[in-house]
Amino acid sequence: MLWCVTESTTTEREVPARMRRALELVYAVEGVIGARVWQWPGGVAVGVTVATAFPQADTLRRVEVAIAPIRSPDEVWDFGVLAGA
Repeated sequence: MLWCVTESTTTEREVPARMRRALELVYAVEGVIGARVWQWPGGVAVGVTVATAFPQADTLRRVEVAIAPIRSPDEVWDFGVLAGA
């Protein structure tokens, strides 16, 4: 099953607790003003919108560090900046 989790979907329907937690961790990173998390069997992708006052590369690095505690070694994780950011 494919999940796409955004701030609004966490209140609209039941999503896996781990994906809700991932979104919470991403939004806790200074400079992140928007985020989406996608999950599919064996993989997760995180896309963020970064505030203009923050360097995108540094913010993505901090997002990766923030997510590290919930990552599973048998999954592939991808991180990127959402288009239009």
